[in-house]
Amino acid sequence: MDSVGGIAHVIQIAVAPVFLLTGIGAILGVLSTRLGRITDRARLLEERIPQIAEEAQRDWLRTHSNLLWRRIRMINWAIRLSVGAALCICLVVVALFVDDGWAVDASRVVAVLFIAAMLLLIGGLLLLLIEVSLSTRRTRQELEAFLAGHSSPPGL
Repeated sequence: MDSVGGIAHVIQIAVAPVFLLTGIGAILGVLSTRLGRITDRARLLEERIPQIAEEAQRDWLRTHSNLLWRRIRMINWAIRLSVGAALCICLVVVALFVDDGWAVDASRVVAVLFIAAMLLLIGGLLLLLIEVSLSTRRTRQELEAFLAGHSSPPGL
């Protein structure tokens, strides 16, 4: 490293990826909250299945539980992809300092890591979008069935 000025310049360049990390952290918070709520709901439904006498209602609860576990898998993958994006951004910051400190041209590494981070983040956000769509669709179907006069499933 040439000087404190050089380090200050690298820190200035690294600020943008650090802000991106903050955004990814917020996304991870949303994903974690959704995961917790969906998991609680799935466990609650699974506890109720043996208590229901009518087979049709048990089948409905099993179907709904399967959909919840599918949503859980999607959120888990969204979390994995988002964490991968955050790790790539961390590596971008490291590469910036390596580039400056050891006079190594890390520009291609930085570019590849940043592109990888964006692709991982896009994947995680797409999974979140799909999961929210599944949730919304299911809620709409239940509301339409209720408004059409069908009885609602037990305890819901």
